[in-house]
Amino acid sequence: MDQDKDKVLVEKLIKLNRVAKVVKGGRRFSFSALVVVGDQNGSVGYGFGKANDVSEAIRKGMDKAKRSMVRVPIKNKTIPHEVLAKFKSSKVVMKPAAPGTGVIAGGAVRAVMDAVGVTDILSKLLGSKNSINIVKAVFRGFNELMDAKKVSVDRGKPINEMWG
Repeated sequence: MDQDKDKVLVEKLIKLNRVAKVVKGGRRFSFSALVVVGDQNGSVGYGFGKANDVSEAIRKGMDKAKRSMVRVPIKNKTIPHEVLAKFKSSKVVMKPAAPGTGVIAGGAVRAVMDAVGVTDILSKLLGSKNSINIVKAVFRGFNELMDAKKVSVDRGKPINEMWG
């Protein structure tokens, strides 16, 4: 199964941050990287890596992202229904859009949607614009999305009767 994940993964760097620690001899710099990895077919994960070197921080973020991949239900290259997700003071509203609309989203949300394979979506950021919290809010929203198969089983109806 790991071979399937490693085949064609899209890797997006959302934020690279340089942090300075003041020590006796001057400043010591370290880096943190927020990364999103997806297969553009409904699987996506995020990771946050820290290291003294940029490339090492990005690599650590990639590794964590690959380990934390989740499955997102996608219908016609958009999400199945509207969702409002919150993480700390960051809120993200995600609405399904008609085909041809495109990804109308801010930087962090756009990167996540590109990695998961959503091409038509409307989104709005409310509250804090902290990119780490925004990504975590988007993933909370993904967890709240209902899958068509699960809903049809719960309601005791066939999928084509519900979705047409």
